[in-house]
Amino acid sequence: MSMKKILIVDDSKAILAILKSEVDKYPDIDACYAQDYKSAMRLMRDNQGEFHAALLDLNLPDAPNGEIVKLANANKIPSVVLSGTVTEKTRESFANKDIIDIIVKDTPASAKFAVNAILRTLKNYDTHVLVVDDSKIYKKSITDSLHKIKLNVIEAENGEEALLKLESNPNISMVITDYEMPKMNGLDLTFKIRELYKKDQLSIIAMSTVAGQEIIAKFLRFGANDFLNKPFSHSEIVTRVNSNLELLDLFSKIKDMANKDFLTGMFNRRYFFDSGKSIFNKNKRKRKPLAVVMVDIDKFKNINDSYGHDVGDDAIKQIKVILDKNLRESDLVARFGGEEFCILLEDINIQEVQALFEKIRAEFESNAITSHGFEISYTISTGVFFGLLDSMDEMIKLSDEALYEAKITGRNKVVIKS
Repeated sequence: MSMKKILIVDDSKAILAILKSEVDKYPDIDACYAQDYKSAMRLMRDNQGEFHAALLDLNLPDAPNGEIVKLANANKIPSVVLSGTVTEKTRESFANKDIIDIIVKDTPASAKFAVNAILRTLKNYDTHVLVVDDSKIYKKSITDSLHKIKLNVIEAENGEEALLKLESNPNISMVITDYEMPKMNGLDLTFKIRELYKKDQLSIIAMSTVAGQEIIAKFLRFGANDFLNKPFSHSEIVTRVNSNLELLDLFSKIKDMANKDFLTGMFNRRYFFDSGKSIFNKNKRKRKPLAVVMVDIDKFKNINDSYGHDVGDDAIKQIKVILDKNLRESDLVARFGGEEFCILLEDINIQEVQALFEKIRAEFESNAITSHGFEISYTISTGVFFGLLDSMDEMIKLSDEALYEAKITGRNKVVIKS
């Protein structure tokens, strides 16, 4: 999630402290705080158009009748409303406003719930949903509801058009499709999508006026994640959409846990071999050379022995910082274990490889980090194999041999085998 700015307003210092402790868990959120209407109004004026969402106390000392919510709505800021009590009349008065949710602040858990509601909306700014329906009325109704929770909406009138939209918009996270449509109906569309995307990659919500259990069962069997009977309320479509997007987020977190190194956030050895295999096979078909690079911190044991493992961990994290700054997004980088990292590069020649890793080596040589009160500097050794062999394992072995040669001939150097 890219950096987002939110406004939090509550007259209780205790509640503000609880909300702040929850928000501080998310480094991508920049929060501004106020305890009264006047301060909040000043923040909105000074940050005109910059707030992505707000968390608002309904009754403030200088605005006891929900004026803060009306102010946020006038500034087009989607808001979660906190209140000591919530009546049906209160909910009805905000029905057509830009309100994400209304939450009773009766327990400490309500603060966590409110922040989670804000977090979902902030993620929605970067999320794309494809709505497929030949009914202009229903399509507009759904689109209006999704726009209220800040989702980016792409529209299609039938299954055939939807597949074209999916192909040209690879960042779509969800498809909401009607059943009965011309050219290709929703059931066939669901089947086609599931040939391309798994359930943990893209969510499908089907909908229909045909409420028979057989239709619902078919959709679920063909790969739909959820089903809605037409007609449905704004609240129902928003709840289902947000719930299914939360599941996608959960799948993504589980994948990250399986594929990424806990300390650095880099890909791990397992992911490197899984993804590297497809890169290797593609380039083998094209007979194009690859660069396999092993990077290792010089005398890393001395860092741990002299300064402790916490400083050693920071030295390892710095590898990611410098590699991220110098490598392309398409380059595959993984922590192989300890202080050793492996990189796979395609679409590059041997001269470019030499220049790139000499630059990285020099940057480490001149770099110093401060960790736990110590200022330390260290160098790296780099082994490279450039070319194309029968297997990735052979190429990694030769890059390892090049790394060993760099180590025994003085360290702080780049050795290339081809």
